[in-house]
Amino acid sequence: MIEANELSKRYGNTRAVSKLTFSIGHGEVVGFLGPNGAGKTTTMRMLTTFLPPTQGSAIVAGFDIRTHPEDVRRSIGYLPETPPLYPEMRVRDYILFVAKIKGLAKVQAKNATEEMIEQCGLSDVARKLCSELSKGYRQRVGIAQAIVHKPPVIILDEPTSGLDPKQIIEIRRLIRGLREKHTVILSTHTLPEVSEVCSKVIIIAHGRLVVSGSLTELTKEKSLEDRFLEAVASDSAFGLRE
Repeated sequence: MIEANELSKRYGNTRAVSKLTFSIGHGEVVGFLGPNGAGKTTTMRMLTTFLPPTQGSAIVAGFDIRTHPEDVRRSIGYLPETPPLYPEMRVRDYILFVAKIKGLAKVQAKNATEEMIEQCGLSDVARKLCSELSKGYRQRVGIAQAIVHKPPVIILDEPTSGLDPKQIIEIRRLIRGLREKHTVILSTHTLPEVSEVCSKVIIIAHGRLVVSGSLTELTKEKSLEDRFLEAVASDSAFGLRE
């Protein structure tokens, strides 16, 4: 579903991402891990075609991010760390608006909106302005707008950041419900979150791929925390300035 081949991004003399190569299959939920500045957000922006790669490319849902960016955008749902909400719009109207932008016909968009309100637990706030929502509900609306058109690929950047424990549990349950029907990339700093919802782990450091494999295999002899610390430490000697 996603095939990255030597995906790279350079800013001047500094490589933010360096020759990332990995594959993600249909129905997998992948934990995308790395310390701050590792290149996770840059990678996700390239996969979503918001940022062009300097070198390499990727195939997302059968489309090349370089040659068919519009097809890629139609095939993905993206939740950035800050949900892209319009504060002056009501929740139901906003989700309906996004559904139409994603190309759904009027009746389809209306039905999809109601489905998302139910699936994402938004019934109690559907008539509220987005500006009136708590952060937990803003995250739910963000996920709803990302999946309203039922894309095969979903990319979530820190979906539980800043939430309280109850909200975290609810968002994790929602993400688990996306498994099998969608391919999901989950970028997070919370390792227990990966253990709970992901089937595969990709770890990058200094823009380089350092670990990739199934969660079961990686945690057979060591904890995910130990694997993460080892992976980051093993790459700490490498810099990306050339």
